[in-house]
Amino acid sequence: MQLFDALAATEHWRPQAPMQETARPANQTQYSPEVMEAFGVSQAGTTVSATSAMRVSAVAACVAKIAGAIVSMPIHEYSLDGGEIPARLPRSDLWYVLNEQPSPQYTAASMWEGVSMAQLLRGDAFGLLRWRMNGTLREILPLPWGSVSPVRTPGQGVRYYVNLPSHGISTWFDPSDILHFPGLGFDDSTMRSMSVIQFGARSAIGNALAMDEYSGKFFEGGAHPSIVLQAGAKMSETQITQLQHAFNSRYSGLANAHRLPLVLTEGVTAKELSLSAEDAQLLEARKFQVMDISRAFGVPGFMINESTGSTSWGTGLESIGRAFVQYTLQTWLRKIEQELNRKLYPRNNGRFLEFHREALYAGDIKAQAEADRASLGGPGGGDGWQSVNEVRRSRRLPPIEGGDEIYRAPRDPGKKADQPQPEGKQADEQDPPAVP
Repeated sequence: MQLFDALAATEHWRPQAPMQETARPANQTQYSPEVMEAFGVSQAGTTVSATSAMRVSAVAACVAKIAGAIVSMPIHEYSLDGGEIPARLPRSDLWYVLNEQPSPQYTAASMWEGVSMAQLLRGDAFGLLRWRMNGTLREILPLPWGSVSPVRTPGQGVRYYVNLPSHGISTWFDPSDILHFPGLGFDDSTMRSMSVIQFGARSAIGNALAMDEYSGKFFEGGAHPSIVLQAGAKMSETQITQLQHAFNSRYSGLANAHRLPLVLTEGVTAKELSLSAEDAQLLEARKFQVMDISRAFGVPGFMINESTGSTSWGTGLESIGRAFVQYTLQTWLRKIEQELNRKLYPRNNGRFLEFHREALYAGDIKAQAEADRASLGGPGGGDGWQSVNEVRRSRRLPPIEGGDEIYRAPRDPGKKADQPQPEGKQADEQDPPAVP
């Protein structure tokens, strides 16, 4: 205590006279675009990160739509067996790891959802391959984005440092033990990719966050924030301050909304100056930001419940599903497939993994029935290319006796081989001779 008393007795520690509070000047510091980009600051002045971006409903809907579609497609193993037509292999331990349980702590749906979200929001997704002694895959451990540091070293190539204390991992791994799913614009020098946020949606998401904050403050006060109290006589600064505080404490805030009637005395009147949210085109701007964000993610607006515009993706569930797979999901699916194939099949042994895209092509009941009828063939429908049991298997129905044959339409038995062919028909396209 003697030390503090001695310090208090010095001139430096003496309490100074109260100074009149003055308004501080606004910070006019200007930062370069590189610094703003490094800290994830958008042009609207808001910080856009993977966490803050998911607070925007349009971003959350686009990410959920893409990740959900990838989760819903199973991964099958195929073999060429020396031919050109791949044959789907039966379920194996590898199929179970990729489709059911990649790790004791995760389901396959959770892992692929995390991979897709990391690609979209972070730029890269990682997984650790753990092998058995016989060389077969035992486990795929999903790795958080921040726990993996890919480094390119001279003479040693690329190595991955994984720091995951929760699993007791803090060491280097070779590329053969790490699944690295890149995002957009893979950079060979940094071994990192850009996320959709960095690539084209940072400004749109920043504007959406700014408008969400503005909308919250717009309705936060309860009383309208832009109200002028006009007095009939001159008021001092003290009276003006007291009136402002009294008005805010009684009528502003959600707790005071519609609670007490506004009573003004001494000739004071209230006048509204600001425009409404509709007049300020806030709602229209928010709708535009939804479409701008969905455009960056490649998801059409109608798929995230933005129904103000029209779609040219066709009609019906099947055509919409095919367009979504072709124009949006195909890029992400190929990146995942290629990484799995080159790490799980380091040698070209004729086997490969592929997402079952037809899982998203299913249309309504009528369209499915028409497709099955066309595949079976029949009188007036020509030859079929599927048997009855193949169609039943696709509908998860048991096979029936005699349902393994593919329908062949009967040929005209009365046509002779030397009969002139119709104009435009080649000689090698003649109908086969009649079978006696």
